[in-house]
Amino acid sequence: MSTIPVEPARPLRPPALPIAPKGAEGAKGTAFWGMVLLIFTEATFFAILLMSYFYLRFQSGPVWPPDGIEKPPLFLISIMTPILLLSSIPAHIAGSAMRKGRVGLMRVALVLTMLQGLTFVLLQCKEYLDSIGEFTPQTNAYGSLFYTITGFHGVHVTVGLFLLLWLLVYSFKGRWTPESHIPVSNVILYWHFVDAVWIFIFTALYISPHWWP
Repeated sequence: MSTIPVEPARPLRPPALPIAPKGAEGAKGTAFWGMVLLIFTEATFFAILLMSYFYLRFQSGPVWPPDGIEKPPLFLISIMTPILLLSSIPAHIAGSAMRKGRVGLMRVALVLTMLQGLTFVLLQCKEYLDSIGEFTPQTNAYGSLFYTITGFHGVHVTVGLFLLLWLLVYSFKGRWTPESHIPVSNVILYWHFVDAVWIFIFTALYISPHWWP
């Protein structure tokens, strides 16, 4: 009587899990920590400038600003500051919209952020035109620090505007998707940093001289 050969039972294997694109998580981590390192470096740079400002302030005596320079006027700066700080709202909306795949909303939010940032830069130019007749960076150490701190911040805002424009242009080319939007998140993070730095500059350079005699 013939027998039918039986194959040995094979061990069961769990179903294969979907594999993420090679290097995707590593790229995300590298890009994020690269931006964090950049922000830390720039924050240290501004911290050194502000510490230099306060060191000069405490060494200058009871009158500040020195050499008969008027205290910084607050009218224009009181308009510039909320415009810049509130730009973080549409910036946040842009990042959140991209993560949800709402590209149209992201574009609108980016344009609003850029308009607010550009308004801030233009008003800062107006402030410089008003102040340059009274003192310049060459007038004294106060003038050098005032224009250096505010000027470098203005440069950072301008760089942020170009980055936002880059995001906007490439959104029309279909570059950003919910699965691929790391540059969007990083640029928005940079913009929040620029806004946060302005709080310290505004308090130190514009508000503090009115607090002290």
